[in-house]
Amino acid sequence: MSNSLRFCLRFGVAALVQFLVLLAPTVRPYVDGFSASLATASSSVIHLFGGTCIQRGDILSTVDQSFAMQILDGCNGVNVVILLWAAILAFPARWKWRIIGLVGGLAAIQILNLVRLISLFYLGQYNRTVFEFAHLYLWETLIIIDAIVVFSLWNKRAVAPATAAA
Repeated sequence: MSNSLRFCLRFGVAALVQFLVLLAPTVRPYVDGFSASLATASSSVIHLFGGTCIQRGDILSTVDQSFAMQILDGCNGVNVVILLWAAILAFPARWKWRIIGLVGGLAAIQILNLVRLISLFYLGQYNRTVFEFAHLYLWETLIIIDAIVVFSLWNKRAVAPATAAA
């Protein structure tokens, strides 16, 4: 079996297992809590820089209630993290490098996702058409590109020690 085929099979299995775990009823409260934590973090950053918003659970709204947005599955970045983690787990590398990739990848995606959420909150207040475009197309693409860049950078680092040792 070729290395490419082996990677694709491992990637598919790792992604499937992670998505099944994500859908498990016992895991749902943690995912919902994570979405609420993202709303809390977004609200905190908005307030830190002098903005105003109200945060209730996974919902951010303006003080006058003229705009609100809920952080749902797909908006919390977990789906992209799962795909990145599946690629890292499927790739032949030492476990030390896999753990570095898993943790670093989670941080990279969630930091960019926090920027995404805050920008969408402001866009939604001022222009709903631009908000919809940014939400559905622009930021989705940027988050996926982030995962690809993270995997590429991680891959170069993870392979180098194994090659040098050989």
